[in-house]
Amino acid sequence: MVDKQVQGPKEAVADIPDGASVMIGGFGEAGSPIELIHALIDHGARRLTVISNNTGSGEVGLAALLKAERVSKVICSFPRTANSTVFPDLYRSGKIELELVPQGTLAERIRAGGAGIPAFYTPAAVGTPLADGKESREFDGKEFLLERWLRADFALIKGRCADTFGNVVYNKTGRNFGPIMAMAAKVTIVQVNSIVQPGGIDPEVVVSPGIFVDRVVEVAEPMHESELVAAGATYP
Repeated sequence: MVDKQVQGPKEAVADIPDGASVMIGGFGEAGSPIELIHALIDHGARRLTVISNNTGSGEVGLAALLKAERVSKVICSFPRTANSTVFPDLYRSGKIELELVPQGTLAERIRAGGAGIPAFYTPAAVGTPLADGKESREFDGKEFLLERWLRADFALIKGRCADTFGNVVYNKTGRNFGPIMAMAAKVTIVQVNSIVQPGGIDPEVVVSPGIFVDRVVEVAEPMHESELVAAGATYP
């Protein structure tokens, strides 16, 4: 086994290059790795392709990464939410590309990427503009679209606790996208509230086994996106 703990967020993202594809966990602040995202902004990588459920809130976390114009393309399900103001302006001005994917399809494309399944058929988006240019096939009298897997160079996700071998336990909705993103990336980086020694986590509750995790970083008191947005905070 290998000790996968790194010193801090800065060190964890230091090798993410320009042009990389990056999956970013979320589904609320339980899964949003704000400290890793802010470290990525400080790092300076550009022309990123981001795969996430949404485009962030306010001007912190993922939204701050977009505002810094470090992202050339977003693949997501919800580009606009109640507190999403950065992405719409960038999109209208032609500064960012969007690939819109239904949420269930997004999750399955990521899961398929981690499982080594290059494509699958789904009825989602049949008869909509999202079907344009996609192969379709009929099964049992119903039309289905062919969707390709999603994989990434890096994944930035947030857990509740990990051991030094990279076994991860999540907090609530953090496990909606975190576990499948961990499987679908070449390099998976996880920030957690606490890191314990091997044996400190009951194996029966481990969600992401260490084989899918490359780096873990402890952020004992992570920032809460909702509080930052309510306070009008920005980053940097």
